[in-house]
Amino acid sequence: MNHPTGHPPGHPAGLTLPRSVDYGQRPMLVFWEVTRACLLACRHCRASAAPDPLPGELSGAEGRALIDQVAAFGRPYPILILTGGDCLLRPDVFDMVEYANGLGVPVAMSPSVTPMLTPETIGRMVDSGVKAVSLSLDGATPETHDGVRGIPGHFEETVLAIRALVDAGLKVQINTTVMRANLDELADIAALMAETGVAIWEVFFLVHVGRGEATGAITPAEHEDVCHFLFDTSHYGFTVRTVEAPFFRRIVVQRKAGVPAPDTATYHRLHDRLVERAGPGRGRSTAHTVSTRDGKGIVFVAYDGEVYPAGFLPLPLGSVRDRPLAEIYRDNKVLRSIRASEFSGRCGRCEFADLCGGSRARAYADTGDPLAEDSACIFQPAPV
Repeated sequence: MNHPTGHPPGHPAGLTLPRSVDYGQRPMLVFWEVTRACLLACRHCRASAAPDPLPGELSGAEGRALIDQVAAFGRPYPILILTGGDCLLRPDVFDMVEYANGLGVPVAMSPSVTPMLTPETIGRMVDSGVKAVSLSLDGATPETHDGVRGIPGHFEETVLAIRALVDAGLKVQINTTVMRANLDELADIAALMAETGVAIWEVFFLVHVGRGEATGAITPAEHEDVCHFLFDTSHYGFTVRTVEAPFFRRIVVQRKAGVPAPDTATYHRLHDRLVERAGPGRGRSTAHTVSTRDGKGIVFVAYDGEVYPAGFLPLPLGSVRDRPLAEIYRDNKVLRSIRASEFSGRCGRCEFADLCGGSRARAYADTGDPLAEDSACIFQPAPV
């Protein structure tokens, strides 16, 4: 069923869905994987990064040409996110930041916590005009986080880096990948977010690509429980967003309309621990409900210039070496179908199709069809 604009028919009584935004002309976020090189070997790495750069990385001139292509989308310019691998292992990364800023394109960085992330590097981030920095934290204890990251002592180094970035005045986002190993530590991670003054908590839900294929995913019912818990955490002073769990937005709308949280052991365990660690929630929810998804408001450029709908959706769309990024984004048939919510299965019948749309990456990983239903969502659409 196609719901290209506005509210889909039959949305539940009493639920006000956020206003749709047309992302047909420009994305909100352009991710550029500036290198695959990284000194870490994390268990869930999308990129299966290696210590050295891979052949075929975009050159400095090609990188500037890509930034020109991002600017060519027009105002409001997309946010350019320099990721990897470890973006700090690209020698000219700050040249790229300064070039983008010169064009008015806002830049964020997603470095790894390694000896490269020094106080001098943080100062250069500030001086070069980086708008935000994201770090990964995948546990509330050294045992869990260090086990995921593969380096002893990495948890303590990450917490120190978070504090240093916040103290430098940078907007800090923490990325956490939910997996079996850290499920029961999510409340403690949330409490750490509140304590350190982090601006955004972005919670990733596993899709089996790269080294993530070897990592234990949680069940669909637990996805629902965690998303209800994340709505609770959105009352603690930081923005909460999800990656590859867009049904979080459906849960936010439901909870705001008075739908109760699930009466399950997993949800109660997480909720009770959050209150124990951080006290009762306060203020209005800061849950992120913009209706973007892989290929709708989001596009990913790999180290070699190949374009994908998102980092977890390995469906090649063309190369920026051959065609302008705006042309690839605007004209690709699959992206146009994704943006028009032309889904099959439950996602195609769902009254939340435009707001949510399911994880296109998970649908593709499960079935080979990026328009199939999202197997991690337990919601049953209203009868048509």
